[in-house]
Amino acid sequence: MTDFPSLARQTWHQLEPLYASVYFAPQVAEETGALGYDTGARWPSYFALRAAPLGPAGPELVAAAFYSFSPRMVREHVPAAWDVAAPSAVLDARLRGADRTLRAILGDRIADPALAETAALARTAAEACDFAGRPLAAANAALGWPDEPHLVLWQAGNVLREHRGDGHLAALLTAGLDGCEALVSFAAVDAAPVENFASRGWSEAEWTAARERLAARGLVDGAGHATERGRRLRDSVERTTDELAAAPYRALGAEGCARLAELNGPALMAVVGSGLLPSQSTLGILTVKAPGPR
Repeated sequence: MTDFPSLARQTWHQLEPLYASVYFAPQVAEETGALGYDTGARWPSYFALRAAPLGPAGPELVAAAFYSFSPRMVREHVPAAWDVAAPSAVLDARLRGADRTLRAILGDRIADPALAETAALARTAAEACDFAGRPLAAANAALGWPDEPHLVLWQAGNVLREHRGDGHLAALLTAGLDGCEALVSFAAVDAAPVENFASRGWSEAEWTAARERLAARGLVDGAGHATERGRRLRDSVERTTDELAAAPYRALGAEGCARLAELNGPALMAVVGSGLLPSQSTLGILTVKAPGPR
């Protein structure tokens, strides 16, 4: 019997780098810079690009949807983001930037029939999503589908990752982990260095307080490392996340998922090999440049 929750995680690893490229690509920075966003720092355009499907959302909504970002940090960028450009203009810039980025990365593969098949499979999975309780996924799905296969593939990856992300928040809530505790517990299992999480805006005092709350529950030790109980809880969160993300891949079927992985391989390696993505992230996905042939 196919383990579709595990397959959901595997497919996320295969699609996430392509989706995430928009947040690091110079082409996207040019588009957001033309709108007036400060491109010298990552976050002004990040909050605009990712929150734009929600419309001119206020900081409370964005903080709730993004979850692991400090509400204080969110307030620094929202609603100021909409004073620079309307969400509709940001969405247009996002799509133009994704188009330019993928054309630069994929080159002649843009016209390859295999890419069109990849996009069709990913779209089938995305259209099978249930959006109840998943606001970011629903907002992105409501944007509709572009015509070009490479952008269909990007949009499908976008919808599927936000569908997974919204489910992940439900898993964290079920585990009793607030936004800061979610990061502290993730760092505690050595998912990424603690320094990587500083970008989410929590103060040292807030991080320490979250760690103390987890220690009181027996989830981390005095040095901030996960206890066995803490590791079991994180494993439970990740498994619940996978289970909540599995339905689109059940709809695609085991053979469809295998075909998607096979066809998406060249695009994945092209994105990873481009060097656009950081060598370390807080997601646990493959982001370093792929090794050369052995």
